[in-house]
Amino acid sequence: MASKKSDRLSFDATLAELETIVQQLEQGSLPLEEALKQFEQGIHLVRAGQQKLEQAEQKIQILMSDNQGEVELTEFHPEQGEK
Repeated sequence: MASKKSDRLSFDATLAELETIVQQLEQGSLPLEEALKQFEQGIHLVRAGQQKLEQAEQKIQILMSDNQGEVELTEFHPEQGEK
């Protein structure tokens, strides 16, 4: 099943496969049945990617709670470091 494959992929591989599907769908050259199949695969990939991100966030929260105040989270502003 398609969702099982997306569960085994790394986050980067999931994102790359999703980008490929989006490009194929944007071209508009796929027959309807194949476009629907690709769309369904894309939905599975999006869900798998979201789940991977949520798991990573949970791991970070666990690691940060293990430090009990040793490290304080601050908001990230990438433009401040690039002056």
